[in-house]
Amino acid sequence: MRSPDLARTTLQLLALGTLIASSVWIVQPFLPAATWAIMIVVATWPVLLRVQAWLGGSRSLAVAVMTTVLLLILVVPLYFGVAAIVENTDQIAEWSKSLAALAVPQPPAWIETLPVVGGRLATWWQELGAAGGGDVLVRLAPYGQTLVRWFASQVGGVGLLLVQFLLTVLMAAILYAKGETTASAADRFAQRLAGVRGATTVHLAAQAIRGVALGVVVTAIVQSGLAGIGLAIAGVPFTAILTVLMFVLAVAQIGAGPVLIGAVIWVYTKSGAAWGTVFLVWAIFCGTFDNILRPMLIKRGADLPLLLIFAGVVGGLIAFGVIGLFIGPVVLAVAYTLLVDWVFEDSAPDQQAPPSALDDVKE
Repeated sequence: MRSPDLARTTLQLLALGTLIASSVWIVQPFLPAATWAIMIVVATWPVLLRVQAWLGGSRSLAVAVMTTVLLLILVVPLYFGVAAIVENTDQIAEWSKSLAALAVPQPPAWIETLPVVGGRLATWWQELGAAGGGDVLVRLAPYGQTLVRWFASQVGGVGLLLVQFLLTVLMAAILYAKGETTASAADRFAQRLAGVRGATTVHLAAQAIRGVALGVVVTAIVQSGLAGIGLAIAGVPFTAILTVLMFVLAVAQIGAGPVLIGAVIWVYTKSGAAWGTVFLVWAIFCGTFDNILRPMLIKRGADLPLLLIFAGVVGGLIAFGVIGLFIGPVVLAVAYTLLVDWVFEDSAPDQQAPPSALDDVKE
């Protein structure tokens, strides 16, 4: 038996670590785009297969259609956002000029009757009305300057954001074309790394991504879309911008409630009690039906605890930003499953390897 060459082993590990670190450093600019591309392809793989079936089994045509849709997802929101700002430029300018002469009315009598916060809210309202529009602008000026500086700093990153999106679309198109090969390679790597449980982890990650895409993103799209239709019918200004804001709030698990509350007050003020009541009923429906739709979609996409998915979505959003919507649930789902497997290891021995990560989305 030869004694291990400690120096040689150390140098091998050092060389391997240097190679891995250098590789990660080189591909680091592409990691966000690659991560988004993987999430998008896994979540929309059933759509690609249906489009491919409609087009006579042509994968290239289906990839072209899906890539075009991804590009439109970028172009259409930007177009409506810029158009809304341009169309309302004069109105925004008039509002900014009229703020100096703004007169805040006295608070209604029922404000003081509110429990806990009624007295403080009424006092704050009276102080705001006594201050006048000019004093309010002076108080808000520091916050406005901070907002302007933040907006200016974000404008510089728009070009980089567009480049990242184009990279995401390009990588997604490649993955659409080579999806089965990529999934098979991921399964083989996971099995080589951790055996049957490694392949189970890949399969579970795909389920978690689909569950989030169906339960969180689709619910946010439906909720913001229905609420936006109500805003447009009621004549609420800046409907496009408010709809986008409701979508962001719904994705962040806050919901469209804050925007709908303000819209209900506006409709009651401008259109009277009849229209206000009708819109209130619609707002209550739009603000609450996600509690029924979201669990149904999440259970359809992934057989995971609902609380686990919600914790992963909120925690991932706080920790990693928007991409954390998918990373958070995937990490928690994998950790939860590995923990359960470890706890019941003796009573539930490993069986045969699970199917590919994309097999469950081919139906």
